[in-house]
Amino acid sequence: MGMFCYQCQETGRGTGCEYGGVCGKSEELADFQDLLIYTIKGIAEIIVKGGLDTSVLSDVNREVLRSLFMTITNANFDEEAVIGQIQKMIGERDKLRELIDAVELHDAATYEIGTMRDMIFKASYADMTGRENKDVRSLKHLILFGIKGLAAYTYHALQLGKEKQEIYQFIYEALNATLDDRENVEHLTSLVMKTGQFGVEAMALLDAGNTERYGNPEITEVSIETGENPAILVSGHDLTDLEELLVQTQGTGVDVYTHGEMLPAHYYPEFKKYKNFVGNYGNAWWQQEEEFKTFHGPILFTTNCIVPPISEEVRNRIFTTGATGYPGCTHIGAGADGKKDFSQLIELAKKLESPLTIEHGSIIGGFAHAQVFALADKVVDAVKSGAIRKFVVMAGCDGRMQSREYYTEFAEKLPKDTVILTAGCAKYRYNKLSLGTIGDIPRVLDAGQCNDSYSLALIALKLKEVFDLSDINELPIVYNIAWYEQKAVIVLLALLYLGVKNIRLGPTLPAFLSPNILKFLVDHFGICGINSVSEDLLNVCS
Repeated sequence: MGMFCYQCQETGRGTGCEYGGVCGKSEELADFQDLLIYTIKGIAEIIVKGGLDTSVLSDVNREVLRSLFMTITNANFDEEAVIGQIQKMIGERDKLRELIDAVELHDAATYEIGTMRDMIFKASYADMTGRENKDVRSLKHLILFGIKGLAAYTYHALQLGKEKQEIYQFIYEALNATLDDRENVEHLTSLVMKTGQFGVEAMALLDAGNTERYGNPEITEVSIETGENPAILVSGHDLTDLEELLVQTQGTGVDVYTHGEMLPAHYYPEFKKYKNFVGNYGNAWWQQEEEFKTFHGPILFTTNCIVPPISEEVRNRIFTTGATGYPGCTHIGAGADGKKDFSQLIELAKKLESPLTIEHGSIIGGFAHAQVFALADKVVDAVKSGAIRKFVVMAGCDGRMQSREYYTEFAEKLPKDTVILTAGCAKYRYNKLSLGTIGDIPRVLDAGQCNDSYSLALIALKLKEVFDLSDINELPIVYNIAWYEQKAVIVLLALLYLGVKNIRLGPTLPAFLSPNILKFLVDHFGICGINSVSEDLLNVCS
């Protein structure tokens, strides 16, 4: 066994990848990513035990977020980039160690890179974790994967000039706890809930950053057709990268399209001033190989969602930035002024054919919390009149497994008096279906990206207030959520922290949950897996 990874939903055999990742990462890359995380844990221990003030560690904080982001599923496949980040973080770790008095530190805070590498490369998963109770191990990984998602959203907020020192302090506290062999189930369970609390804070911070800079999302019809101009396709999640690209493409004759989780950028008023920002191309991340071939132009990956293997012709048109990377693709870093130069993409686009139209029509979205609040009277009237009997939250991730066809069938067979609330790329399973409207209200209300699941929580809390209910779970809302990677983990923990119960999670439950921890989640929060569509529809119709 050359590796062990079970952080995503598609992990090998539903238990863990051991001989190369289903996501496409090699055993060597998996080991280097483990080493990067181990190094970050060492930094966390020094900061916590040394009582260091995170407000004076801005460079370290930023690089810790970036390091965690680099290890998220489908974010960075560039082994050299990960090794370079390990070396950078070991340098930061050693400088921090000089700031504190002598205290007893774990191996992660003291070992040199060669020793740590040998230790991780030579140890099997059983050797590394066999010392721990499997429930303790399960909780530590639930915290770690939640922290990875938390770091991703905090990183996005930071790009918009938003940050909270309390979030950094908690990340270090939680990572430090995962190093402690003396940790018990009770304390780790409290840390899991605290991870959800800070997940809410990070998503609120990002929401504030996005809306202050780009305006509140509004109902928008987005074209899924193409024009005749050469074009650049932007994938991932980062709106600041998209903004910089749009500024630099003005007057060049090059159009810009979104892909995957970038679709919701069209809903923000500020982006509508760019006349060359023309539409969305393609579907969810896992279909990109074929769709990138027909797009013809350059593709910019701003965050995770890269899917190997990538053909040489497509790879020559892919550019990465931020925490992303792929061997053989050009990486665009920020200059000394913090800006990124996308001139290479623009010049390449001018030399290539315009995109081939693969779909016709449009998608309607933009139902984030502010927009839904503006429609509150209509929504409340529809509920009171019985026109809307239930809301079904179908947020989360899409994926490659055939079992995910369940979500399309489920949406198609929902009663006509139900409305789907969605966010994340899970929407691509049903956002192009003709599901109709209830009065003026579309039956699919898209709040935006996966982080905009926060909007769905705010909508639920607002409805609780409007209907004068004492418990959010008294609302006519059911939850049928799909997950794939670690940002979905932090969204789930955030919902649990907010008190949401009876979430149906699929297409499979996380492999990193031990039987006892799963039982705890079932007993305390009513979490369960999916069944057949007909069985699960009974939950909606009851």
